[in-house]
Amino acid sequence: MEHSHTRVAAAPKGLIGGYIRLMDRLSSATAYLAAVLFIAGVAAVCHMVIVRYVLGMSTSWQTEFTVFSVTGAMLLGAPYVLLTGGHVAVTVLPDYLTGLPRRLMHLAASLVGLAFCAALTYASWLYVHEAWSNGWTTGSVWNPPLWPALLPMALGATLLTLQYIAEILRGGN
Repeated sequence: MEHSHTRVAAAPKGLIGGYIRLMDRLSSATAYLAAVLFIAGVAAVCHMVIVRYVLGMSTSWQTEFTVFSVTGAMLLGAPYVLLTGGHVAVTVLPDYLTGLPRRLMHLAASLVGLAFCAALTYASWLYVHEAWSNGWTTGSVWNPPLWPALLPMALGATLLTLQYIAEILRGGN
């Protein structure tokens, strides 16, 4: 049984290979950014615990910042998860298939994922634009502008869509 999380197939040469390598690098780079955002969220929680329970003071921004940073980490890390095959998948049927049927099933699943991510990308960018152009804020005590919190969703969905295209071009399973 092959475990897909252990593979990142080599990209072919030429323009298609260049696109695949570019997307692989972008997905890897955003994984580092996702790690930084996750660490920032953990640091904010630690800060909140110290301020609230050690110093006995109230907090205003830490919970909201943590939600934004950890959610942003998840969304920006998604292209890397697709690249490395680290996502959760039910592979009972594909594990028993070989050759063309397996490749066709993999292609069909990738096309469905691509369609979903493309729709999410479109809607996410509309949402970011609306939040930015209308000056929306979170409405909390901290009340920061909303568009920076939405931006990782749009960027992550865009990169995930582009990584799906790279995976389809790469072939594989």
